[in-house]
Amino acid sequence: MPRGQKSKLRAREKRRQAREGPERLVPAQTTAPEEEESPSSPSPHFKDAPQSSPATGTPGSPKVPGEVCSTSTTAAAASNTKFNEDASNQVEEKQNTSKARDTTEQCRRSPIEEKVALLVYYLLYKYQVKEPITKADMLRNVIQIYKNHFHEILRKASEHLELVFGLDLKEMDPNRNTYVLINKLEQSCDARVNDNGGVPKTGLLMTVLGVIFTKGNRATEEEVWEVLNMMGLYDGIKNFIYGDPKKLITKDWVKEKYLEYRQVPNSDPPHYEFLWGPRAYAETSKMKVLEFVAKTHDTVPTAFPGWYEEALRDEEERARARVLAKASTAAMASARAKAIASSFSSPK
Repeated sequence: MPRGQKSKLRAREKRRQAREGPERLVPAQTTAPEEEESPSSPSPHFKDAPQSSPATGTPGSPKVPGEVCSTSTTAAAASNTKFNEDASNQVEEKQNTSKARDTTEQCRRSPIEEKVALLVYYLLYKYQVKEPITKADMLRNVIQIYKNHFHEILRKASEHLELVFGLDLKEMDPNRNTYVLINKLEQSCDARVNDNGGVPKTGLLMTVLGVIFTKGNRATEEEVWEVLNMMGLYDGIKNFIYGDPKKLITKDWVKEKYLEYRQVPNSDPPHYEFLWGPRAYAETSKMKVLEFVAKTHDTVPTAFPGWYEEALRDEEERARARVLAKASTAAMASARAKAIASSFSSPK
């Protein structure tokens, strides 16, 4: 890309970030490793978790993946699919399958990664029962003797929660060290993406929305299933987190208006495609979905200039629409006030 265009993109990115709210994200600092007293024993909740059993978790026992690494297994699988082959022309792949397998082996041996897994479980529980999250509780109930690695463990758990479950962990009060998990979709507090009190499925929905966006705002059923298959999700096989994936993407999310699922016009034999539904446009944006896609590549949105330009145009259109909506509301309020004033001042 020409140097001038890169500078222009960076400038537009800075302006976009300046418009966003000053939310404080989880700190990414890490602490230098020190000798620990003794490794913790593996948690039974994260060992040999069945990969194809139905989701039966309750707020007291949420089901989460058996392996938790700094880069999630789900995201790593997705980065090796056709969904991201298009992106490979714009950014170099940073990992391959063999490296991911080596990382998984290390996760099984690392006490730090065991703590990451336990912290993911603990934070999901707190999210489901709507209890406050504090640093003191995390240190006492999960981190324990590994307190010198608190920031590293919290950062890795936060990455996993975001990429797999679509939850952002944010620090709300630095003085009291309190945190909150926020669903990536802009929903009301009492509405979640078809989780029914179980494990959030927003991460999978963001992945599907990413496939659609990067395929020209419509993706064939085959393209979506290619990604889901690489994530270990198959038609007709229930997953222990997502349940029946076909029902989820073709019925549940369609009914909830997050997705549109329709026959490709003039296709014979019939083929089907996915598009964003009206609720997806209302609760997220192309930029947010691109940021999610970029994180699965361990990069930034500007690494995909074509998609980034489209996402920026979408942001600008949304901003104009908000300004027009405010102006319209103000004009209506002014007209109403004048009408009321006129009715009081007119002689009877």
